[in-house]
Amino acid sequence: MTEHANVDALNELGAYLDAKRSDCVLGWDVTHGELNVDVAPANITGFVEFLKSDPTCKFSSLVDITAVDYVGRAKRFDVVYHFLSMYQNHRIRLRVSIREDEMVPSIIDVHPSANWFEREVFDMFGIIFSGHPDLRRILTDYGFRGFPLRKDFPTTGYTEVRYDEEVKRVVYEPVSLVQEYRQFDFMSPWEGAEYILPGDDKAKG
Repeated sequence: MTEHANVDALNELGAYLDAKRSDCVLGWDVTHGELNVDVAPANITGFVEFLKSDPTCKFSSLVDITAVDYVGRAKRFDVVYHFLSMYQNHRIRLRVSIREDEMVPSIIDVHPSANWFEREVFDMFGIIFSGHPDLRRILTDYGFRGFPLRKDFPTTGYTEVRYDEEVKRVVYEPVSLVQEYRQFDFMSPWEGAEYILPGDDKAKG
């Protein structure tokens, strides 16, 4: 299938979904040869089930679930789903926009493989999937505080872990930064250097 024919097919599919499930589809577009569909959060499970069972779609394979943090936006998070139809040779991306205090219905009943994907999104972003049978952290350690992929999470984290030889066990301590690290001047890292770096002499000319 040529690229132009593929785009035409995706446009047809987007229009088909919009017509068939207007209760779910908030908008759609084809960008960079990929179909993106914005879905109402409350209807995500029913829409995913439709994509899986409808003969025109047959999106039987869940590829991934992830999220994007748009900190400062009213609907802070986009939960993003990727599906593959091996029958129709199509891919689709679903986007669900939610506020920080909103939950997203789990799609485990439709795609059991969503289990660990949803747990990972919960662990990294703190997004809760209602109806998930075992929503607990999957990548971070026991007692971990915060959600590492949120834009406002500090790059150093809140605690550091090390093995203490005296007490013969792993200990958790608050992160302590040295003064030089906290006061580092990113605008002039070479301030005070009196030597000429190779190539600097050419810039003057």
